[in-house]
Amino acid sequence: MSFNYPRNVRFRCQKCAICCGDTETHVRHILLLKSEAERITEATSRPIREFSLAIKGHAPYVLEMIKTSEERKCVFLENKCCTIYPLRPLICMFYPFELKITRNGNHEFTYTTECPGINKGKRLTKDYFQNLFQQLPRLIGF
Repeated sequence: MSFNYPRNVRFRCQKCAICCGDTETHVRHILLLKSEAERITEATSRPIREFSLAIKGHAPYVLEMIKTSEERKCVFLENKCCTIYPLRPLICMFYPFELKITRNGNHEFTYTTECPGINKGKRLTKDYFQNLFQQLPRLIGF
């Protein structure tokens, strides 16, 4: 399966954790696949209901990560570090990029300039996006 990706975009994570919660101008929705929630439960021994809420209308995603009440950040974020990083959801792996299906059925990576890591670091190659794209079959049977 093929995809389009942004040419000449650079990215380096700034470890700011903006992707892990709400900002003054953006409400973040950290969506989860059922299989991702099950893996998190298995690894942390926390029931799914302790870290996520059921959602509808966002297939294949069926859950949304709960956020802390004060800071409105992911419940697995501590001191700007993800405590489940090896198990982080697909949506987190992709950020600041998102894979969309265009009207003509093509797959296209887009990105948000909200992330301060955009236009920092090295220019990303097709291989970078190919690696992201290859995560899909493993996680959602794409």
